[in-house]
Amino acid sequence: MNPNVSRRQLLKTSSAALLPSRDVAPPRVLAYVGTYSSPQGPEGSKGNGKGIYVFAMDPATGSLAEQQICEDERNPASLALHPSAKYLYAANEVTNFNSGHAGAVTAYAIDARSGRLARLNIVSSEGAGPAHLSVHPSGKYVLVANYHGGSFAVLPILPDGRVASATDVKQDTQTPGPIHAKSAPPGSFAISGHDRPHAHMIESDPSGNFILGCDLGTDTIHVWRLNRQSGKLGLVSDVSVPAGDGPRHFVFHPNGRWFYSIQEESSTLILFDFDPKSGALKARQQISTLPAGFVGTNFTSEVRISNDGNFLYAANRLHDSIAVFAVSASGELAFASETWTRGDYPRSFTIDPSGTYLYCCNQRSDVVTCFHVNRTTGALTFTDRYTPVGTPSIIIFRTA
Repeated sequence: MNPNVSRRQLLKTSSAALLPSRDVAPPRVLAYVGTYSSPQGPEGSKGNGKGIYVFAMDPATGSLAEQQICEDERNPASLALHPSAKYLYAANEVTNFNSGHAGAVTAYAIDARSGRLARLNIVSSEGAGPAHLSVHPSGKYVLVANYHGGSFAVLPILPDGRVASATDVKQDTQTPGPIHAKSAPPGSFAISGHDRPHAHMIESDPSGNFILGCDLGTDTIHVWRLNRQSGKLGLVSDVSVPAGDGPRHFVFHPNGRWFYSIQEESSTLILFDFDPKSGALKARQQISTLPAGFVGTNFTSEVRISNDGNFLYAANRLHDSIAVFAVSASGELAFASETWTRGDYPRSFTIDPSGTYLYCCNQRSDVVTCFHVNRTTGALTFTDRYTPVGTPSIIIFRTA
């Protein structure tokens, strides 16, 4: 012991060493942006993306710093993260994978330190043009919706993160709805997919017991019960929305009992009561995503809800806005505000894990825009931050 150091000083120094350091870095937040990268992009346009873009997010400013471009020419337009955060999955929205008609799903390993991606394998999505995929909460299955194929598939995830061939495929056979949406604004020519079945989204309910999938072409929301051992889907019910409205995406409220569906061709939101025991859906409210008095054509795209469940957000393409709705104590929606996306054709948007920022993928203007979220009012304020990305289609986050 140093004779010049008192016992009190020694105890103070030793105690300080046991305390957590104030200089410990906060968790690193990474953003993954999927793009249209094929020479033949969506709606016949050219895909300007190069694959999947990896960014580091600055929690203080919302800025995105590029870390990697994982090149992929097969339109990795929908992304989903494994619950372990070790793997990422991409739906390759193509129509000519191997057999000449099927799309694909690609699995990636995520480097724990850098967040960079390394391709593991690629398998058939069991249908053309997969538009959406998700990972079951158990981490055992990838669920994929094949837009052009009109089918839904369940792909098992192997212990090393790779995906295997489908354990189940559900092919829609219902009759398509009318080309003009029953609930569309006056003068609308929002006609996108009522020529045949078009599966557009598939995802589990919060419990993982039920799988829900929407078909835009047949105006149907399917509810299945998942057998977690076999990977098979058993039909519970088929729920219809108004004719021609075209259900595109959906989101559950954090309480697991309220289910919100956004209709692409009618520009509407429908609130359903969801029974977590039976899987039953019962419609309770329908509301427009557009301002009062709007006429003409608009296509909705994405719907998200705040972590606290107090606000719901919906994207309008052509109107190029994100509408904000307050969620009442009974789950019903009331229009609160709207914000211009600062870009063209917002295909998707996501709120970061902290709930501080909202990032919008403006498909036709090749840019991701960033907005600050007011947690009291739900309002969005542009941060003046643009991130260039060719034909962005989706952004998801991983906290390391």
